[in-house]
Amino acid sequence: MQSTDRPETRLATRLAFLVGGFALACWAPLVPFAKDRLGVDDGVLGMLLLCLGLGSVAAMLATGMLSARYGSKPIIIAGGLGLALILPTLAVAGTPFTLGLALAAFGACLGSLDVAMNIHAVEVEKGANRPLMSGFHALFSIGGFIGSLLVTLLLSIKAGPLAATLLSSAVMVVAMIVAWPRLLRTVPAEDAPLFVMPRGFVLLLAALAATTFLVEGAILDWSALLLTTQGQVDTSHGGLGYMLFAIAMTAGRLSGDAITARVGDRTVMLWGGIVAVAGFVILLLSPIAILAMSGFLLIGLGAANIVPVLFRKGGAQKAMPAGLAVAAITMTGYAGVLVGPAGVGFVADHIGLPGAFWGLALLLCVAPLCAGIVTRNREQGETDAHRSYRSMDA
Repeated sequence: MQSTDRPETRLATRLAFLVGGFALACWAPLVPFAKDRLGVDDGVLGMLLLCLGLGSVAAMLATGMLSARYGSKPIIIAGGLGLALILPTLAVAGTPFTLGLALAAFGACLGSLDVAMNIHAVEVEKGANRPLMSGFHALFSIGGFIGSLLVTLLLSIKAGPLAATLLSSAVMVVAMIVAWPRLLRTVPAEDAPLFVMPRGFVLLLAALAATTFLVEGAILDWSALLLTTQGQVDTSHGGLGYMLFAIAMTAGRLSGDAITARVGDRTVMLWGGIVAVAGFVILLLSPIAILAMSGFLLIGLGAANIVPVLFRKGGAQKAMPAGLAVAAITMTGYAGVLVGPAGVGFVADHIGLPGAFWGLALLLCVAPLCAGIVTRNREQGETDAHRSYRSMDA
């Protein structure tokens, strides 16, 4: 296997994360156009949007096994180019059935890319022997910002959905062509198992990832309603909360690698979780709008580097192959994004939206409480477990 500690491999990994965030954000501004073009109601549109999530989850299940056998490079390339090819079809699909198929395929490419690029990032970080994961994840957020800005700008000047997606696809193709020769060519062990049921430490990492992603998804979908129903801001400014959260999270991840290198994973996870929970307390108790908004900043800053720590530990553990562990963490995290908003709605229907957000704060407490367990040296005892998993490859 080629050296993993090279600037070009880090560039290729950053481009993969950038393309993932960029592609997902390009679809969001197209949703109203799709609804008008097809003439469907909100219920049908919701079912169509679910196709994207189902395609992603199905692909994530397969990607861990494919990466174990073929490495992450071909999957990153296929996923990135697949996103570029399918995106324009989302702008022209003329029936609910064709749009549903296109969204499922788009979600499959996105899910495959998501898992494979995190597996690749783990290998690159190991070769560099220093924290890099936070910076990689920051590029996903930056890609999302660039994608939404580009498509929104093109649509605002009447370029049309198809022209906007074709230009966006061209950007993604160029990025993948640049990344292609710089991605790692891994040679997986021939006796590596294609599937291992996650358990023990990996299940803990997956559960923590699902919790953190659940909180992120809930803030995306419910923060505006929380602010407006509590009278903190008027309806036209409801999106400010999530905007501040997203900015803080991106800034936290851009600086996260340097901070982690200085203070370590345990401190980052412990104090990150404490700061995020404190942000919820300020958000829910503050009677002044500007203080409530500062709560979103604290949540974003605190939660920013929890997930990168979880992926790093998933790649370092020895209880099961790293690629399969990363796939499990990615899939459960994505499940948290899908289930979280609906769960918040269910809880809010019974105890109110503020009560549901207090529930999110309690859930997030598990991150600092588990910081010591997650970051403890787990080398002892895991080598034998790894050997037992290898013997299951039959």
